[in-house]
Amino acid sequence: MKKILIASAIAVVIAVAVIIFFRGKGNEPAFRSEKITRGDIAMTVTASGTVNPVTTVLVGTQVSGTIKEIYVDFNSPVKRGQLIARIDPAPFEAQVEQARANLLSAKASLEKAVATRIDAKRTMDRNRELFSKNLIARNDLDTAETNYETANAQESAAKAQISQAEAALKLAETNLQYTKIISPVDGVVISRNVDVGQTVAASFQTPTLFTIAQDLTKMQINTNVDESDIGHITSGQDVEFIVDAYPDIMFSGRVWQVRNAPITVENVVTYDVVIKVDNPELRLKPGMTANVSIIISSKEGVLKISNAALRFKPSENSPETPREKGPAVWTLENGNLKRIAVTTGISDGNNTELVAGDVREGQEIIVESLVKPKESPPAGPRMF
Repeated sequence: MKKILIASAIAVVIAVAVIIFFRGKGNEPAFRSEKITRGDIAMTVTASGTVNPVTTVLVGTQVSGTIKEIYVDFNSPVKRGQLIARIDPAPFEAQVEQARANLLSAKASLEKAVATRIDAKRTMDRNRELFSKNLIARNDLDTAETNYETANAQESAAKAQISQAEAALKLAETNLQYTKIISPVDGVVISRNVDVGQTVAASFQTPTLFTIAQDLTKMQINTNVDESDIGHITSGQDVEFIVDAYPDIMFSGRVWQVRNAPITVENVVTYDVVIKVDNPELRLKPGMTANVSIIISSKEGVLKISNAALRFKPSENSPETPREKGPAVWTLENGNLKRIAVTTGISDGNNTELVAGDVREGQEIIVESLVKPKESPPAGPRMF
């Protein structure tokens, strides 16, 4: 008797579950809908780029030598004309002393040449007077005149040697000045590439010792915009962007320049769009990656419809399958699908502006069918 009661109870539970299941299946909605809303919408072009200082100066050296002293480090503020490093000046000081000695020697040679010229002139004048009285031969007079002309040439050569020695001295003194590495601008040191004791060679190209950002309160973002979107970009457009360091903060900027030089990588063509950004709190740092949204157009307080609603279409076997072309939305009216043609405006990728159409704010429009289409039976051999 007890087993019969248990079996009866199980049967009742199963029957109730079946009834509830089939009743629930009958009440399930066939479509998912959303309401038409009113709000702001913006059409944007997205890109990624790198945050850089507006002006970056690479400080190098024009002479080779060993770094003797460094007076700044990373993040050090510097002023224009400030001494930031020094190359060992000893060999250059020796070159200056040698150049000075060569100049003194050239001046002494000039004094000797002047004395030789004066003596040759006296001899020439005396021989001319003696020749006029027929007291010496013509050959002696010619020799005296030749010696005088030679003395003049030696004096000119001595003057030229002085000019060469002065130029060599000036070059040596200039190289000695180049051992002092001076900041050319006001700014902040963002990179230091040398240490004390390191040897730098400036024989073929100028080595970079420091990188100085002139003003970190003014930054720029260099973004690569695809060629399909570059036609929408113009100078002066507003920009919003975020960086990974501050994911909850939306920064703003403005398009400053659209560069015409194409950048081609694996047959993908992009263009460099430069965005100017204010950085008064110094949150943005050089090298940060920025995810940028360039605002092409924006409108406030307009009707918005989901892009999914514009993509929805009844199944091909449905009698409501549209024959008309153009954008439209669908609603349920007395249990039947109704197509409403609309005119659309700008889109932000998720929603689209509704410019015209027989719809209103708050109206439900279909965005998705919840009924899965029946799958056709798999093909197989025909049975007779």
